[in-house]
Amino acid sequence: MATTFVGGRHHSPACARLVAETIEALRPAHVLVEGPVDMNDRLDELLLGHEPPIAVYTYYRDEERSHASWTPFCDYSPEWVALAAGRACGARVRFIDLPAWHPAFTGRGNRYADAEARYTEVTGRLCREFAVDNTDVLWDHLFEVEPADGLADRLTAYFDLLRGEATTEHADVEREAYMASWVRAAQADAGDRPVVVVTGGFHTPALRVLAAGAEPGWPEVPRPPQDAVGASYLVPYSFRRLDAFTGYQSGMPSPEYYQHLWEDGVAGAAEALVASVVGRLRGRRQPVSTADLIAARTLAQGLARLRGHADPSRTDVLDGLVGALVSEDLSQPPPWTVRGPLRPGAHPAVVEMVAALSGDRVGALHPDTPAPPLVAAVTAELLALGLDGSGEVDLDLADDLGLRRGRTLHRLRVLGIVGFDRLAGPTGGGDPVFTERWRLTPSDRRLPALIEAAVHGATLEEAAGAALRGRVEDAPVDRLAEVLFDAALCGVTALSDDVVTALTTRVGAVADVAELGRVLVVVVGLWRYDGLFGTAGSPVLGAVISGAVTRVLWLVEGLHGGPAPADHRRLLALSATRDAVRHAESVLATGRGEAVAVLGRVAADPQAPPDLRGAAFGFCWSLGGGADVVRAVRGMSGPRTIGDWLAGLFAVAREEVLSADAVIMLLDELVHALSEEDFLVALPALRQAFAYFPPAERETIAKRVLVARGTGGSARELLRIDVDPVVVAEGMALEAKVDAVLAREGLA
Repeated sequence: MATTFVGGRHHSPACARLVAETIEALRPAHVLVEGPVDMNDRLDELLLGHEPPIAVYTYYRDEERSHASWTPFCDYSPEWVALAAGRACGARVRFIDLPAWHPAFTGRGNRYADAEARYTEVTGRLCREFAVDNTDVLWDHLFEVEPADGLADRLTAYFDLLRGEATTEHADVEREAYMASWVRAAQADAGDRPVVVVTGGFHTPALRVLAAGAEPGWPEVPRPPQDAVGASYLVPYSFRRLDAFTGYQSGMPSPEYYQHLWEDGVAGAAEALVASVVGRLRGRRQPVSTADLIAARTLAQGLARLRGHADPSRTDVLDGLVGALVSEDLSQPPPWTVRGPLRPGAHPAVVEMVAALSGDRVGALHPDTPAPPLVAAVTAELLALGLDGSGEVDLDLADDLGLRRGRTLHRLRVLGIVGFDRLAGPTGGGDPVFTERWRLTPSDRRLPALIEAAVHGATLEEAAGAALRGRVEDAPVDRLAEVLFDAALCGVTALSDDVVTALTTRVGAVADVAELGRVLVVVVGLWRYDGLFGTAGSPVLGAVISGAVTRVLWLVEGLHGGPAPADHRRLLALSATRDAVRHAESVLATGRGEAVAVLGRVAADPQAPPDLRGAAFGFCWSLGGGADVVRAVRGMSGPRTIGDWLAGLFAVAREEVLSADAVIMLLDELVHALSEEDFLVALPALRQAFAYFPPAERETIAKRVLVARGTGGSARELLRIDVDPVVVAEGMALEAKVDAVLAREGLA
């Protein structure tokens, strides 16, 4: 009985070749692979004949946590090669790692993520010793471009060194103990035949120790709790999702380059990379001459010899291309010298190099691959509604078919399914727009997105509803209105009692009046007007409105402060609260009388900010509170308060002001009575206050003032002045000061 451990790096062509050669040479009884053990019953599905890259997508949800993760494979993944090579030689092939839903993978979105952060000290020393920039360049130098002779020994020495100095997490201990139990069972079953174990090199040193001896009987496969919801499906994957330069933080970067390295060897990969970069640059109309190309190849060959490579490595080629094609200083280090996504502002040539390294390859599943019910449901729904094509689509939401098509498209949008982009349509509660325009774009990313969205439900309506409920629970309060409007667009008008309770609880805990105002504006609009979307009178919206109104009233009574510029967002909240009391009183826990009483106290509170006092007074006046508006205006007529107080009044009771000639005449009287200095003080706030009136209403006010003064002329022309009123007022004040100085000096 002999067990051979092949520990390598995920998505490494060198390690994949070693795995294939080892299995072919040994023809073992068992090939054990680091991967989800609960997929062993579905290995035939995994080996149907897909076109990598593909991944096993797993989702899981119970009362305590939810989790989603991927187990990706490409042509040169050692695990993928082990499955195929083991099956080809007649070995019993098995995954031996814990399932992706297991708590050992909590917080880990990718099974094959490197443990790199735990051994940065030792890899840093190695990088300094070999004079390379980072771990990826070190790996290429030690393994990918070196001859295959002695590769297994070099890998063993490398990972023994890393594991010897790295910290070990509890999850590693748990996973390695479980994988070792499979190795011991395989050794017992194999007798005198070999066993091959293929895992990440970080685990290999521990497995050699833990797997000593034989232990008859195969380990039990963990099962999720009965109340848990979850499943695993194969999904097409893409090189962009694999690449470290676009955010993937495990395995090898530059997947397109390593695909060529796998297929064509080191020299072939170098030539393919140069050709791809030059082709992309020329396609972008970036000049690349034959001389540039010769210079790039010459530089790459020279760098390879200098660095001890028989053929140019990935970074040899890239550094040669930069030297030949980039004449100015780079604003940031080339991304292949540091790990992570390309940062904004990179040189255009560098951008194209990274794109060439990543590639745009997307995997494809075999037609017989099982898919979650959502995929078939969406396909049938799009076909039935005529939404399975491409191009722009115009919808009439007042038409039943148009509304159904719109809801389907919005459900796909909220699930993040690519290829469905809304170009125009209603933007909020009460928006009087009844048409939409969409752009449909077929995409090879649509199928994986649908499979991944299946975590939410088996039908499009169910999945969108579940996704929206999750957004309601997680959204900050200022985004809550957006989520509820999306629910209306999707036709999801009923939410569970616990979600409604969570909504009202969160609204009731908000400390910012302005945030509540944004919620109320949209929700009250949906409550009042949207019979089209089925939200008018919705009990869910009613619960939100009631909670928000109660909270606003509680908050504003405690707001104190001296004169300050009017807060438009706060005034919008008072206006929305007034609309809620006026139009949705039947669902409010706080009635009209109580609301008027609260804001009556605010209006009379000398410690409250002037804009809030004005809004509170307008609230009471607009709801028939029997307020004496003339007395109130006179009481706030000081130059430092009148403008802000009027801003609050106009924001909430604009219609009432327009219908009260006595108020307009009083305002004209008070403004006219201001001294030039006081007028200059009051003017900015007065301008902000009167901005609450649309142009036509400002013209109406001007007409009334002209008539009252017995002055002729055009009100419209009066409003169309060429000079900023502030400039005029400042000029008048300056003239008054000059006159005063002249009079004092006897020069007037």
